[in-house]
Amino acid sequence: MTVPSPDVTGKSSSKWGAILRVTSGNFLEQFDFFLFGFYATQIAKTFFPAGSQFASLMLTFAVFGAGFLMRPVGAVVLGSYIDKVGRRKGLIVTLSIMASGTILIACMPGYATIGLIAPLLVLIGRLLQGFSAGAELGGVSVYLSEMATPGNKGFYTSWQSASQQVAIVVAAALGYGLNAFMSASAIADWGWRIPFFIGCAIVPFIFFLRQSLQETAEFNARTHHPSTREVFRSMIHNWRTVVAGTLLVAMTTTTFYLITVYTPTFGRTVLKLSTADSLIVTFCVGISNFIWLPIGGALSDRIGRRPILIGITLLAIFTAYPTLSWLVSAPSFGRMLIVLLWYSFFFGVYNGAMVAALTEVMPVNVRVAGFSLAFSLATAIFGGSTPAVSTFLIQITGDKAAPAYWMSFAAVCGLLATLMLYRGAKGSRHAFKDGRVPG
Repeated sequence: MTVPSPDVTGKSSSKWGAILRVTSGNFLEQFDFFLFGFYATQIAKTFFPAGSQFASLMLTFAVFGAGFLMRPVGAVVLGSYIDKVGRRKGLIVTLSIMASGTILIACMPGYATIGLIAPLLVLIGRLLQGFSAGAELGGVSVYLSEMATPGNKGFYTSWQSASQQVAIVVAAALGYGLNAFMSASAIADWGWRIPFFIGCAIVPFIFFLRQSLQETAEFNARTHHPSTREVFRSMIHNWRTVVAGTLLVAMTTTTFYLITVYTPTFGRTVLKLSTADSLIVTFCVGISNFIWLPIGGALSDRIGRRPILIGITLLAIFTAYPTLSWLVSAPSFGRMLIVLLWYSFFFGVYNGAMVAALTEVMPVNVRVAGFSLAFSLATAIFGGSTPAVSTFLIQITGDKAAPAYWMSFAAVCGLLATLMLYRGAKGSRHAFKDGRVPG
């Protein structure tokens, strides 16, 4: 693994400094997304009162999922903008939109105060966050890919997701602190807003970091930057690549939202464990993800993307349900920690290889738009719907381990996509050098 060297991305003082600047927005995005999932019960009571806990939670998770439906729109609109004007300018725009949605949700009075306007504006806040996130991940991943030293693309791109794990750890720690020093009723009434206000408070600092970001040398070297019409034409022409990329992402986005956003609700409402137990598990999962992501990326640089992607999806297919069944048969903190850390291993190693593969498969001139569209479609269809689908599957089957069915299905999608994309590629770590699907 090559040690990052200074001044490769322009005036940036170091590779690590550039990684911090570009991934800071990812931190904010995941911080807010996690908070919405963790405080789903409190948000449901504040903005979506209903006759039953199930109905109230489903309304909340529906709004949570609605943000993901805006991701494909943001992927094409903002992704094409980033491909045209540059990574730095585009990522500042995505951060501005994301911050607007965050502030709207944090400051919105409840249903009891302003009636139907409250859930409507919360929905708008989620849509703004989703629109921004549609291109944020793609823009950051492509930036890291373009600044990577030769032979280390997997390692560098893994820091896109690694920054999100820091957000998970910070959010879980804040939640644990609130739970320790505030009563449950106080948290339900107003305390759940405190982490959201903290997210708003760090926005200026993240803007400062993004402003000092330098454009990548690879983008500056290009003589042609595509128009929005050219991006649309390219997406239509490369629709098979986008579909295969969407299925490739299905495994990682489903696993991620299952083990982070849905875990606190699952632990409290399904397993009947304490809030503290759920938060500690989530905290440990975030640390585990952070460790496994760069390992998966670096390993894929050495042995190729395909062996990693195939191996992890097969493990998930054959162990997801048995391990979750073992947990729900006798719920405990220890069992929940073991199972979620096992799933964390799936996510970290697979995603470390997958992000690099997805940047390699997309046509160079529309790399951000292509990556963002595939990732956003997968997140909208699989990841964003994971809390609602998991809640629904448990309700209709009576099987508390039913969420594992959804995870196994996503793993099958990831396996099929890997076989499709690497057909005839013989597992080469550089199978997509020219941005075209082999075979």
